[in-house]
Amino acid sequence: MNRETALQNKLAVAILVFLGAALASCSGPKSDFVEHAMLEKTEIPTALAIAPDGTVWFTMDLSPAMGRIRDGKQERILLGNGKRNNVEPLGLGVDAGGTVWYTDTLDQAISSITPAGETKKFSLQTPITRLGRLTVAPDGAVWFSEGTAYSITRLKDGKITRHVIENIRGGPYGVAVDAQGTAWATLQGANQILRIGIDGKMKPFEVPTRSSSPTDITVDAGGAVWFVEFRGSKVGRLADGSITEFEVPSKSWAGLSGIAVAPDGAVWFGALRDHAIGRVRDGQVKMFALPREDARPYTVAVDARGNVWYADISGYVGMLKAEVAKKP
Repeated sequence: MNRETALQNKLAVAILVFLGAALASCSGPKSDFVEHAMLEKTEIPTALAIAPDGTVWFTMDLSPAMGRIRDGKQERILLGNGKRNNVEPLGLGVDAGGTVWYTDTLDQAISSITPAGETKKFSLQTPITRLGRLTVAPDGAVWFSEGTAYSITRLKDGKITRHVIENIRGGPYGVAVDAQGTAWATLQGANQILRIGIDGKMKPFEVPTRSSSPTDITVDAGGAVWFVEFRGSKVGRLADGSITEFEVPSKSWAGLSGIAVAPDGAVWFGALRDHAIGRVRDGQVKMFALPREDARPYTVAVDARGNVWYADISGYVGMLKAEVAKKP
């Protein structure tokens, strides 16, 4: 099996796990981007998060290590004894103190690495584990989606609190927490956005486009909730109890994945099948073609300067320069 086939198969598996207007012009000459090829060709960058000091952290599928880019230099940080590969590490976040949190499927745990290199594991105490995205809330709590437990789960001070989803179609995947501590999640199979109040009460919101499979989710500075529709090729915005959808121009089904809000309020996302990243700003969608025709941007993040980072499962971590990202 060649590398291209292996990557395509890996993407297909990830999709199955968590599923089960005129075309706008694209921009993106190579000079607009900086890309880092994986140090080991077999490793697949998956989730990506940015630390307060600007370090870019990323998990790698089929790897015994985690990656980071600091001051333009890429490094591999071995996990545990470095002898076992992680599998589908889709969840990653960094807290205010610089501690990195990630989903650890094989150990059925949520694991962490402090800036000093100290590691901890928090067992989920389940016989099998399948995990989606992860985020760190303003209060330092770690939230993550737990497919096997049918839960959006909170970890704080070593205590695990599960918010079990009643909808049998469920399919939890993405999770975000706003400034007030309210958690928001995507339910792929149910085609819903789920609100979890600080009192633990849950309220679902139906996504207007049927079978759109909402995946990644985030919250902007004003409290509006943004999400991508993997099958619907739309970006959704939930505010004041109402959802507005922005159609993503695409030559085909775009396969949207990853979402982040920039300091200027623009919302960024990845388009796997269109080999591009996109931006929603002032209600307008613009696409930026990535430098390689086989690019598959799976996760995106934006740093304090406005540089847009993406984890490309074809084997790269890349960055669209801020001066380009901010242009009209």
